[in-house]
Amino acid sequence: MKKVYFLCTGNSCRSQIAEGYGHKILEGWEVRSAGIETHGLNPRAVKVMAEEGIDISSQKSELIDLDYFNECDLIITLCGDALDKCPMIPKGVNHEHWDLQDPACATGTETEILTEFKKTRDLIKIYVQKIADNFI
Repeated sequence: MKKVYFLCTGNSCRSQIAEGYGHKILEGWEVRSAGIETHGLNPRAVKVMAEEGIDISSQKSELIDLDYFNECDLIITLCGDALDKCPMIPKGVNHEHWDLQDPACATGTETEILTEFKKTRDLIKIYVQKIADNFI
């Protein structure tokens, strides 16, 4: 079974969304997410994924597990902070970097903030589908 790890700063939004799509789209893969810090699961990420019919409410914000990290077939960093601060990618492991804006930093009305979460969600869905198309 192939393993993918989605890494972000706080493992609260982007990587959680990616993990949710990974479980749905990447059949036959072990899918996990983590952060260089833990910020808890963002309720807006849960909300926008529920709109897609994907329940991520039971996912947990976790720190990088080095054992899993070193066993992965594919590591994806979703922000510059994770790219700069994550451990060295093991030799022979595929790595992709998706430089996504953090929707948790969005300001404005609740509707405007949720729009930013949806934009990020929709980009992540496209990227995860590309993994399915290219690696499976």
